[in-house]
Amino acid sequence: MSVATVDASSREAVHALVETASGLGEVTGLIHAAGVSPSQASPSTILEVDLYGTALVLEEFGNIIASGGAGVVIASQSGHRLPALTVEQNKALATTPVEELLSLPFLQPDQVTDSLHAYQIAKRGNSLRVMAEAVRWGKHGARLNTISPGIVITPLARDELTGPRGEGYRRMIESSPVGRAGTPDEVGNVGALLMGPDGGFITGSDILMDGGVTAAYWYGELAEVRN
Repeated sequence: MSVATVDASSREAVHALVETASGLGEVTGLIHAAGVSPSQASPSTILEVDLYGTALVLEEFGNIIASGGAGVVIASQSGHRLPALTVEQNKALATTPVEELLSLPFLQPDQVTDSLHAYQIAKRGNSLRVMAEAVRWGKHGARLNTISPGIVITPLARDELTGPRGEGYRRMIESSPVGRAGTPDEVGNVGALLMGPDGGFITGSDILMDGGVTAAYWYGELAEVRN
């Protein structure tokens, strides 16, 4: 086992990681879960790490992923609560060159003014970017997908549950059809499917697993939150 500490928003650091990984042998799998939450960072940092950083990792590892390989990006249910973007905005998030991504007009500070909005658009951007990158990865014989978890009991979720939006998070759990938070093992089980041979026909997809929170947000008891 080899361990490295990497700044996912630094091209130099990510490229060095790719070089290190390649030096150990063929890269057949990538699980990208690095990110910061609304209670942990400013809007600009969230966009740098969660949006730009993810696009950067996918580009760099997409250059060397082995045939038969697979990747999973951990997005979020938050991306499913962002109102619909325009066709042009969707395409821009999916296909704009990595180094131009943060210069998009609708990502500027006067347009993204709070951390929650930044997080939602970053996570929507993750699923769109994965769709576009899945086409490129497919040319190498590899697959790529996203998982959009709901509230899963992790250190990041604990920061949110004890932060300024904690009451809203607890209400999401209580009002969801399942009525509880998820566990890391449950996300891991879906990840294992997507990374393994049983998921061989799944690529460019986003798996929403949130206990029904998004369903309740749009069509259930949480709908009033939008009003």
